[in-house]
Amino acid sequence: MKLFFPRALGPARFLLLLGSLTPAFVALEGRALAAQETVGPPVSVGVGLPDPESLPRPEARALRILTPPVIDGVLDDAVWGDAEVIGDFIQSQPMAGAPATERTEVRILYDEAHLYLGIESFDSEPDRLVVKSLQRDYPGSSTREMDVVGIALDTFLDRRNSFLFVVNPYGAIQDGQTFDDSRSLDFGWDGAVEVATRIHGEGWTVEMAIPWTTLRFASAPGEQAWGLNIIRRVRRKNEDSYWAPVDRRNPVHRMSRAGTLRGLENLPANRNLSAKPYLLGEHRGGLETPAARSGRAGEVGFDVKWGVTPSLTLDGTFNTDFSQVEVDQQQVNLTRFPLFFPERRDFFVENSGSFLFGDLPERNYRQGANLRDFTLFHSRRIGLRDGDAVPILGGGRITGQVAGGELGALSMRTDATPELGAESFHVFRYRREIVPGASLGGIFLHRSGAGEMEAGSSSWGVDGGIRTAGGLILTSYLAGTRVSEVEEDALAVRLGAAWRSQTWNVSALHRRIDDGFQPTMGFVRRTGIRQSYATVGAHRRPDLPGVQEVASWVAVDYLEGTQGGMVGRTLKLGNELEFRDGSSLEGSVSRQSETLAQPFRVQGVTVAPGRYDETEWEISYGSSAARPVAAQLSVGGGGFYEGHRRSVGFQGGWQVSPHLGLDASVDWNDVELPGGRFQSNVYRGRAIVGFNTRVFASGFVQYNDALDQLVTNLRFNLVHAPLSDLYLVLNERRATGTFIGPGDPGVTRSRVLERMVALKVTRHLPF
Repeated sequence: MKLFFPRALGPARFLLLLGSLTPAFVALEGRALAAQETVGPPVSVGVGLPDPESLPRPEARALRILTPPVIDGVLDDAVWGDAEVIGDFIQSQPMAGAPATERTEVRILYDEAHLYLGIESFDSEPDRLVVKSLQRDYPGSSTREMDVVGIALDTFLDRRNSFLFVVNPYGAIQDGQTFDDSRSLDFGWDGAVEVATRIHGEGWTVEMAIPWTTLRFASAPGEQAWGLNIIRRVRRKNEDSYWAPVDRRNPVHRMSRAGTLRGLENLPANRNLSAKPYLLGEHRGGLETPAARSGRAGEVGFDVKWGVTPSLTLDGTFNTDFSQVEVDQQQVNLTRFPLFFPERRDFFVENSGSFLFGDLPERNYRQGANLRDFTLFHSRRIGLRDGDAVPILGGGRITGQVAGGELGALSMRTDATPELGAESFHVFRYRREIVPGASLGGIFLHRSGAGEMEAGSSSWGVDGGIRTAGGLILTSYLAGTRVSEVEEDALAVRLGAAWRSQTWNVSALHRRIDDGFQPTMGFVRRTGIRQSYATVGAHRRPDLPGVQEVASWVAVDYLEGTQGGMVGRTLKLGNELEFRDGSSLEGSVSRQSETLAQPFRVQGVTVAPGRYDETEWEISYGSSAARPVAAQLSVGGGGFYEGHRRSVGFQGGWQVSPHLGLDASVDWNDVELPGGRFQSNVYRGRAIVGFNTRVFASGFVQYNDALDQLVTNLRFNLVHAPLSDLYLVLNERRATGTFIGPGDPGVTRSRVLERMVALKVTRHLPF
């Protein structure tokens, strides 16, 4: 393949080549930008502009009203004219510290029932608005790919947590909760919100009514203050601007940098209660579907939500069903370690931030481990076994603030199946800020009830962290697991430090995970190791045409066994270029060593024990997501256990209109080993049709050639009332390889392994 560098190309030559290519890419981007119509003065990034986070934190007042406005996307009600105008937005990118190039005006009202937002997003070219989804929470898309306005509300003024509402010009909303000053995000949370938008000759308008029952807040008499920040994104310019200015590395929900909303007086007591029952009819079949689950079936169940206190919410579920959830994305595994699959089921995604424990990511900090390496609680352990659904009888969850801290408690029960007995799962998590900037928490988990698990398994952990205003973060945890009462605890421990400024990014990490560490309600990628990691990077914002930021970094990762002896070592150098239009170019090269004590098989080929020293490289380019057609291409290669691996990754999308989006992706791997050669590839294609913001259809098809399987997911969704849906779903897994049966010499034949057709109706019932 012409795309790959010759094997003889070493790391030094690769970096030299990448460095020589950088000016060419910069020049190409500069010419492309110069050819586009520009808006605003051609000011270089950072020249004569203040650090946005050094500016004072703004304040605003909400106005109490007696007559509510009509939510129709037109701010022509008289009450809007009496409200204070919130404006003067400041860019975080592309010109940090500069005034926004397009004016935004926000007005906030409230009465006994709702908080009202009126937002005028003036735009000099409203015909160039970018909208890529009409669905709630923008599945398959990101808020970074379109024009949006968003508001973050810190309802307890703790400067750590928030409710988030983001709206695009067609009225599609993404809502969620954020925790621990943006450390964890929960977009599985859905609030009852009324939204109307209108695109007009001067821009676009948002009108929103948020019921008090949707939010959690203190209902004490008198005036209270909330944390507040607002973002406006003009996608064609790659421009983000904020009411409370922040640097480009911080999001709108970094509540420690937010402004303050005042004027909220005598808010109503919040004791909201709602139920969400469902009716389900389904038919299952296929060669690998258990006989007990084949054929037609009907189910009923419900979820219930109760605001126990203004700051504490109880969620209950009975006969829980997730038939409407999109299937997992197929992955390629060329290692001897298990793959991590993210949680997709709504009940578990909602409020998941209250239960996080492990190698938590830190936004904008480069680290040596994340939740895909270790998390003590991974909710996919409940109701799923090897990707297959296990019936959930029911359970409950309580989350919120208690005694100045964040509480999460969960208890679930699964039903018995022919392969597995009934099980119980219990989690208790609590974390609080003990002094400003310093937090301490703990977690306990217990699983019991089936087979070897009858005696039960337990896990526990304590963690802490310190954040300073100067960008220093210290993190630590100590965790233990015990599979039975007769065994001793196996431990995992971590100490980490990281510092980030506008220019420098420095991190160091040391962690140890014992051989017998088994988080039976969590996930751990690798045990029996001691890991030491360090990285240094520089982020520069040069005065170059079309360039937003240049980041160069080096990282060292060293692994040894718990009894000593090197098992892995990596030195990695990388360079990242981000351009003003949102496109990017990245390249890296690494030199790594690995010691195998035992053989393992990958795609049918055995890798022998021994020490392996390899060099790998990768380069990728991603185009601007503001364009109707956008793509990301990565190519890589290098040594692979005395052999060679070449890989290509491609993700591309075509937004035909706001109503139709198409995307495709390929993970292609060609591996040559002394024991044989193979390819392992996954191909995916997706189409999403949004007839309006209430009616959708989608198709998702995946082919995994290593398994010779075709996986299809077709869905139709009608939002027939607020937070109420009708789903028609087809899930199918089909074998496409050679089939050898009785009297059959072996022919290629498509066979259905599993098929499920389901019709599901839900209804949200507030009380």
